[in-house]
Amino acid sequence: MVSTIALAGDANYLPLPMAGRVMARVLAVDPGKVRIGLAISDPTGTIARPLSILRHTSRREDALAILKAAAEHQAGLILVGVALDQEGEVGPQARKALRLVDVLREEGDLPIMTWDESGSTQAARRGPRRDARLDARAAAVILQEYLDAQKG
Repeated sequence: MVSTIALAGDANYLPLPMAGRVMARVLAVDPGKVRIGLAISDPTGTIARPLSILRHTSRREDALAILKAAAEHQAGLILVGVALDQEGEVGPQARKALRLVDVLREEGDLPIMTWDESGSTQAARRGPRRDARLDARAAAVILQEYLDAQKG
């Protein structure tokens, strides 16, 4: 079964408490064909920063590595970027991300949320460096958009 995308206003949407209050960190995931970018929020849910890059192996191994990173960084929520097409529909790449979400939910017990990450890689390319950390910066872009949306 493929997961649905929960955006603001949807029944599955999990808003965070107001920024500035101590809360659990959020781990963002930017899944790609070869690499998976990870980013983490500060404890107040205000600032996202690139964390690391995982090399894609299998969906299950990827999920276990993501869950391990979430535990190591005391994340209370995993946010997975899903690239919708220009019409806002789920295409092949989004379906792969949603299958990863399903495995994360099967293997772990943290809340998992999806976020439209369309354009995050292009935004990350505008950063100061263009190197292998692009995927982690793209995850940070996804996370920062999410954190900013929580503020109002």
